[in-house]
Amino acid sequence: MKIGAYALPESNTAAVFVAPMAGITDRPFRRLARRYGAALAVSEMVSARPELRGSRKTLLRLDHAGEPGPVSVQIAGADPAMLAAAARFNVERGAQIIDINMGCPAKKVCNVSAGSALLADESLVARIVAAVVAAVDVPVTVKIRTGPSPERRNAVRIARIVEAAGAQMLAIHGRTRACMFEGEADYDTIAEVKARVAIPVIANGDIATPERAKAVLRRTGADGVMIGRAAQGRPWLFREITHYLATGERLAPPAPREMAAVLVEHLDGLYDLYGDEQGTRVARKHIGWTVRELPGGESLRSAVNGMTLAQAQRAAVNDYFERLAA
Repeated sequence: MKIGAYALPESNTAAVFVAPMAGITDRPFRRLARRYGAALAVSEMVSARPELRGSRKTLLRLDHAGEPGPVSVQIAGADPAMLAAAARFNVERGAQIIDINMGCPAKKVCNVSAGSALLADESLVARIVAAVVAAVDVPVTVKIRTGPSPERRNAVRIARIVEAAGAQMLAIHGRTRACMFEGEADYDTIAEVKARVAIPVIANGDIATPERAKAVLRRTGADGVMIGRAAQGRPWLFREITHYLATGERLAPPAPREMAAVLVEHLDGLYDLYGDEQGTRVARKHIGWTVRELPGGESLRSAVNGMTLAQAQRAAVNDYFERLAA
């Protein structure tokens, strides 16, 4: 599978992607996901507003030091000229693929007519994609939902619009803006989109196991799958999915010592990126996700939530897994 000049690794015939998730898919998360088999890890969305480019939050989201390429940066906004300028700015800083966010259902994003709110204005979608494609010499991709609401599923029309405007890949979350994350993902609409466009289509939504990934690929005909919430605390999920797609066999879950090594590496990456104080706060959710189904995990989660020193938090995690392995 190729996006522009970039050939992506595949398992069997499908690529496995990391969904961009604000506050989660930062540099440490992306690096782990790529090492465990993800073909591409799109950055957290960054605002197209020029006054935010120098903010600490934006600069941290755009830190790609040590990441394998291609580097894909997701931009968010509702003004074609502003998004075009943001695309140029990010390419100058090393972005090799620009992804346009037309899928986020969060109120604070949709209230400024960005994210999945854009799906209600098809002419604006066309102007945005055309402006961004014209502004940069790197591939442009788009992430959408199936429409504004169940009564207005317009993903097929949106897909044709973005393809005609020059986008080179489309990722679709199988819910509408109104659905948020409720109910079951709609794979039939994704299948219809795939049948109507020539560019690669990536299926997203409720893909939490290797078996579901294979079933979704079969049902939709998509060129790949995009994993979001299911990978929280489980970067090895990408290894499990790619192995299953290639062989039809389930890998054994990681042993406690491997889980510990991965989590500690993740924590060290967070401390390095954010500093001890913010890093320990960000780390809490990742620790909780990792141990949520393990014996004594709730006790560890409660303990680390009160810690503000990286050394203490790391030691608590190491001690927990030493006891678990024993």
